[in-house]
Amino acid sequence: MTTAHSILVTPTHGGVGTTSICLGLLRSLERAGIQAGFCKPIAEPNAAIPERSTALVRQTTAHNPPEPIRFGEAERLLSQGNDQVLLERVVALMAQVDRDCQVVIIEGVVPSQDYAYADKLNEAMARALDARVILVTAPDERGVRDNIAEHLAVTARGYGGPSSERILGAIVNQVPVPMPEEQAAADPVLGQPPMVEPASLQVAVRDLRQAIEREGLRPIAFIPAYPQLGWLRASDVARQLGADMYHVGDSASRRVKDIRIIARTVTNCVEAFAPGTLIITPGDREDIFLAVTVAALGGIRFAGILLTGGFQPSPAIMKLCRPVLASGLPIFFTDSNSFSTANRILSLDREVPVDDAERVEVVMNTVANHLDPQHIAGWLEQTCEHRLSPPAFRHNLIERARAAARRIVLPEGDEPRTLRAAAICHERGIARCVLLGNPEHIQEAAQRAGVQLPDDIDILDPALVAERYVGRLVELRKHKGMTEAIAVSELADTVMLGTMMLKLGEVDGLVSGAVHTTANTIRPALQLIKTAPNAALVSSVFFMCLPDQVVVYGDCAVNPEPTAEQLADIALQSAASARAFGIPPRVAMISYSTGSSGHGAEVERVRQATALAKERQPDLIIDGPLQYDAATIESVARSKAPDSPVAGRATVFIFPDLNTGNTTYKAVQRSASVVSIGPLLQGLAKPVNDLSRGALVEDIVYTIALTAIQAEQLSHQQAS
Repeated sequence: MTTAHSILVTPTHGGVGTTSICLGLLRSLERAGIQAGFCKPIAEPNAAIPERSTALVRQTTAHNPPEPIRFGEAERLLSQGNDQVLLERVVALMAQVDRDCQVVIIEGVVPSQDYAYADKLNEAMARALDARVILVTAPDERGVRDNIAEHLAVTARGYGGPSSERILGAIVNQVPVPMPEEQAAADPVLGQPPMVEPASLQVAVRDLRQAIEREGLRPIAFIPAYPQLGWLRASDVARQLGADMYHVGDSASRRVKDIRIIARTVTNCVEAFAPGTLIITPGDREDIFLAVTVAALGGIRFAGILLTGGFQPSPAIMKLCRPVLASGLPIFFTDSNSFSTANRILSLDREVPVDDAERVEVVMNTVANHLDPQHIAGWLEQTCEHRLSPPAFRHNLIERARAAARRIVLPEGDEPRTLRAAAICHERGIARCVLLGNPEHIQEAAQRAGVQLPDDIDILDPALVAERYVGRLVELRKHKGMTEAIAVSELADTVMLGTMMLKLGEVDGLVSGAVHTTANTIRPALQLIKTAPNAALVSSVFFMCLPDQVVVYGDCAVNPEPTAEQLADIALQSAASARAFGIPPRVAMISYSTGSSGHGAEVERVRQATALAKERQPDLIIDGPLQYDAATIESVARSKAPDSPVAGRATVFIFPDLNTGNTTYKAVQRSASVVSIGPLLQGLAKPVNDLSRGALVEDIVYTIALTAIQAEQLSHQQAS
């Protein structure tokens, strides 16, 4: 992740001005001296390229945010059930944001009737990016305000509820507030940002503020509905209507304050002649056209005149009106009749065009003027529990594995899932995989599985290479009675062969277990690789990808009934593994009893193990015995273990025995549809990792990535 302070700005519905709020937040943070970045991870449907919000930020700041994922691509991944793939891509996009930023403003997707799942997508992005949330809303098109607070509260439930620490508060945009007369009558020229008197604004929003606070939400700001912020240029209207320019004039600078359709007599339409008005009239009403030009020569700065019905002024009329052309009056025409044009006017897009730098500046400054810089700066001082989300964890795994560029041997070279995983790892640069097996059998298995193996992937035939390891194996195991004949027999097992390759440094790690048992995978490693100098035993952990965060379970695969000393070792090893993969370790020693509430040999063993681990590593945050619910749920923790530094917020769970650990991880994995990555073996001098025989292809891919990272870490440790 680029920063510990990611803020998702999420709209409650369409038309609330989400982009304007994001721009204003960026300007306010800039004024407070806070380095802020921006990312819109997923573009809106039918968005242009470059995407509008992204282009506006590039234009108005020194930042260069990445181009978002196209909405159609996001929709395709969601329809295929690949929501986790989409979220990993969102995390990867965020990783491109300037790393010097203290805060990253993230713009959410706008919900609509056609894309109702946008709310769920925003909620998933907030979890994936570990982002705090600002809700943005506005009165609907009817100006109704009575249900705004309830609407905000409903949206907030998707992020843990109004009182959740994840929700910073709400911004209400486009609030109807009486404008001072001088502002209402102002000429349509953008200059200083408009500003309602603070006292008037407070009175206007008093009831709304109280309603929002009653729902448990914090009002951050109320932005009045300033008409100036919606003033299009004459050229914008012409472009949206598809009108042809007869005279461009000042169309790129004249603002449309009002639009009037005129088909009456000149006498009855004079009251519509005002600065900033766009006059729409049938093209054959030359009397109205002449009246507008006379008024323009008299000093009224119209936004322009649009002639309908496909009629253009006659050359004689235009000769008379030549002086008005010099004044810059825009004149354009359309083939549509006045009624059709009027209907199209109602659906004009009022969003700020990318090329309207003047209006962008006014919008940014206006919104920023209504935000309290001190309040915003205070967000950086608020502590919020950091959670490493599953998409962020998996993204980090892949990126770190790529950087490690390690060679991993796969003894089960003709197993279909392993073949597919090897092809993915090769294609994505996760690791250089070495397949062990008969090349013909491997190619046949790949063909049956529909896997296209890369031409340059390494395939080693055990029948051709095993002989060169016989002498070395005899030398390593002669004290155990190893003979040449036994060595030949042992090396017929591809796991033993792959372990010998690892021992001799020909590969950096080994992954097996899709077919072989855990014992079959670990036994050669214990015989040849052995434990690391600082390890008393080999244990294992699973990385459990829960909906909101990744936690560590250990030991769920190796030690059946560990002693208190061994349980303490497992706790320390598991904490180190969590830390190595970006998870801050807070270790819960799990038991059927919390604190001193229960007694018995099993509880006492957990208590002793906790004390031993604390003694050996005093700075480790660890507590036990704790029941699982006390370790995970804050409300239970307050009741059962109010003084515990771990209860309610554990990230590493150490189970008292293999029976408990293995049962728990499988129950969580299968019942809650949780992806589990592992087991990762701890304590070996070189990385060997086991797979569950029910492993999915993605499980194997991530285990290969884990192994590559382990190899990199062990290499650094040995070098130091």
